[in-house]
Amino acid sequence: MIDMNGIIIKTITTAAVVLTMVGGGCSSDKSKGEDTVSAKKTAKLSSSSSSSEGGMPVVKTMKLTEREITHDMVSNGKITARETADLYFRSSEPVSELWVREGQRVKRGQKLARLDLFKLESERARLLSEREKSILDMQDVLIGQGYDPADKASVPEEVLRLARVRSGLDGIETSIALNKKEIEQSTLTAPFDGVVADLKVKRFCIAPTSEPACRIINDGGMQVEFTVLESELPLLHIGDGVEVSPFAGGNSCRGKVTEINPKVDEKGLVKARASLGSCGGMIDGMNARVRVSKNLGKRLVVPKSAVVLRSGREVVFTLEEGKAMWNYVTTGIENLDSREILEGLTAGHTVITDGNENLAHQTPVIQH
Repeated sequence: MIDMNGIIIKTITTAAVVLTMVGGGCSSDKSKGEDTVSAKKTAKLSSSSSSSEGGMPVVKTMKLTEREITHDMVSNGKITARETADLYFRSSEPVSELWVREGQRVKRGQKLARLDLFKLESERARLLSEREKSILDMQDVLIGQGYDPADKASVPEEVLRLARVRSGLDGIETSIALNKKEIEQSTLTAPFDGVVADLKVKRFCIAPTSEPACRIINDGGMQVEFTVLESELPLLHIGDGVEVSPFAGGNSCRGKVTEINPKVDEKGLVKARASLGSCGGMIDGMNARVRVSKNLGKRLVVPKSAVVLRSGREVVFTLEEGKAMWNYVTTGIENLDSREILEGLTAGHTVITDGNENLAHQTPVIQH
């Protein structure tokens, strides 16, 4: 006979075993999945922050010693030519000759443009004729006074002066000298080697006298004008080196500070000027970035990453007996990558430079 109760018991037992195996398999898979997610999170945290070993942060350190530090002052500036000249015509006459164009390079003494000389030369001929008449009038005055005009050495100086005034000779000679100067200035010449800019005259057009006909720029010698903060003024001196990088791109150029304006403007800025060396590609009026590097000698210096903020104050962590120790510090000069320590630390301390973002006082750490 078949024991129905036995069959039922065996069936239930078998089903329980099967369920247990299935449940165990699901639990194992879930555990593996959670381990994988945890590992991924840990790897992600490790890649975005300092690594840790055994639950303790891993840090990088350095021995605090005195070393040289440079202070960088960065400013915006404008490049200008050290030598420029605005050339004017003194007479409003038509331009008869124009030998240059904007951007053309010229040599010292080279002719640039010339006015029509007909009116000026006609005036000169009239003035020369007037002078001859005035000379005759002066001779008549001297004869009337009883003196020989051919023997001027025998004529008293005061008598000769009055004779010249009465004849109008002095006024005529002054006009002749002025006319001669106008004729000379009717031809513009380059005062030095350079390049032509702002050319405002055209051939056959009347030359203006109220504005320059053109400008000559000596681009062989450039300079940069820039400003520094009032607080940085004690660090800036004549002869300091500068590095200039045009915003338009191209090669940077080095130079030296030549002028410092002894005045602070309403914005708390001080103007300075630096002379540049031979630099290609720089044009008068260009905007540029100016960096002045000043070597301040040996001081206690830490990387910028070593200084963190805690409770609104600057803190540097040091490593002592496997623990991160919290030190309030006072910092001084800083540059692109370093900061000077004035108070709070002394030479010989082991400073934590990396992995200090989330540290607290006396946190156990591992030195990398």
